[in-house]
Amino acid sequence: MGGQITRNALYDSLGGPFPSTSHRCHHKPKRCLPIQCGSVGGPLPVSPLLFHPNAKGSQIVMDLTQKTVKRQGSFCNAITFSNRPIALYEQVRLKITKKQCCWSGALRLGFTSKDPCRINPDNLPKYACPDLVSQSGFWAKALPEEFANKGNVITFWVDKKGRVFYRINESSPMLFFSGVRTADPLWALIDVYGLTREVQLLDSEIVPPDCLRPRSFTTVRSSSLRRETDDSRLSVSLCDLNLQLDNGGPSHRHTLHLASTSSTCPIPQNSLNSQQSSLLPAALESDLHFHQLRGAHIKTLDKQTVARSEHSREERTLVFTNRPLQTGECVFIKVTKSSPARSGSLSYGVTSCDPAVLRPSDLPYNPEALVDRKEFWAVCRVPTPLQSSDILGFLVNQEGEVILSHNGTSVGMQVCVDNSRPLWMFFGLHGAVTQLRILGTIPNSPVSLPKSPTFPSGRGPWSDECSICYENTVDTVIYACGHMCLCYTCGLKLKKMSNACCPICRRQIKDIIKTYRST
Repeated sequence: MGGQITRNALYDSLGGPFPSTSHRCHHKPKRCLPIQCGSVGGPLPVSPLLFHPNAKGSQIVMDLTQKTVKRQGSFCNAITFSNRPIALYEQVRLKITKKQCCWSGALRLGFTSKDPCRINPDNLPKYACPDLVSQSGFWAKALPEEFANKGNVITFWVDKKGRVFYRINESSPMLFFSGVRTADPLWALIDVYGLTREVQLLDSEIVPPDCLRPRSFTTVRSSSLRRETDDSRLSVSLCDLNLQLDNGGPSHRHTLHLASTSSTCPIPQNSLNSQQSSLLPAALESDLHFHQLRGAHIKTLDKQTVARSEHSREERTLVFTNRPLQTGECVFIKVTKSSPARSGSLSYGVTSCDPAVLRPSDLPYNPEALVDRKEFWAVCRVPTPLQSSDILGFLVNQEGEVILSHNGTSVGMQVCVDNSRPLWMFFGLHGAVTQLRILGTIPNSPVSLPKSPTFPSGRGPWSDECSICYENTVDTVIYACGHMCLCYTCGLKLKKMSNACCPICRRQIKDIIKTYRST
């Protein structure tokens, strides 16, 4: 399906022999003038290329010009189409104007023979791949993540043999996929997925076939591609995965070296994380408290305070908020008691599951097991050791980013969540944390993340316990998603399970890779 093509393959697809030297185009592709009329692909359409105003996913917001679309939440439900059919060899040009680094996957591009005017938006699936392409008349493929950077211009088109090509900025064309049925009119299909948050349609054009420079197809000019200057991340969800690959890259060796604890997070931080915060107002909203559903080893002291009863190593300690969080609402909790004799940190997360429909027996020992349920669950750990009187702040912003503060200091974005539906927050009292209290909330928190009411001195280095056993040190990367949240022992056990998937993102586990700390 994918790969690059030779010059002969391209000119076979154009239906003619390779041109003589005197007729080759020696200009860069973008300098070739568009064909205004001619036999190849027919005349250039007179109407501008826009996004279809009605056939779009539930998370898509479109500007008045129909040239820019943005996914307002989640990572999916963002399929769009062109407003008119695309001519053969007409180059659809997209500029990536916003990127959201906490997701995996990127833009999906392709064509459809189905008229978008006859597509019911309510019947559109969440994903173009594989949901939509499994239906007749739809063809699409995912853009490689390394090309999905802000500012890149993605150009793609289809030839008369149904071959789809693409280029990044001024790079040479590459074969994307084939098999498109060109006998019928074709509309562009664009799924604003994952890392890609917003795209803008640029003017399309039909470029003469002899300007495609097939002699350059064997390589992609790296200078024309916008890449991250320090793309050392393996994870796109958690900030504590500070991994640096050897120069040889993952294709040369499977040994990774863990960056020191002083390394900065490779995920670009939201502006909330770098601004100096203001103090809390004198009074907090107090309507948020714990739900009556709780783990078997949790007792309720009052509506806003819960405590863990000492039982055994495997304790059911999950608690939930009594209502969903509001977007922009900042929640503050306090560790009112801790046990220095126990190691481990606080688990937390958000879910679309109403706690009222759950039973205590549904709550597992390990919160990570919740991601196997049909509802949306996102589970994290507080990355710093906690002690009595520590105060944590949690904020889910408009972008779906969960921002954490610890004793007035912003820890940064921890994970991205699907905030297109109501989300309840939950906590797991593990390790040293034995008692927890909800202090209150600030509704519609301003742009700057407020500080906590108290400001104890900073603690030691970040915790890195395995998210399954909470005892061993994290030293294992899950392939191919790249999340690093397990010790090697738990990783081996998890890999042997049927349908094993990552506890963080639920992608299939293909392998586990042991890592070693740098000295």
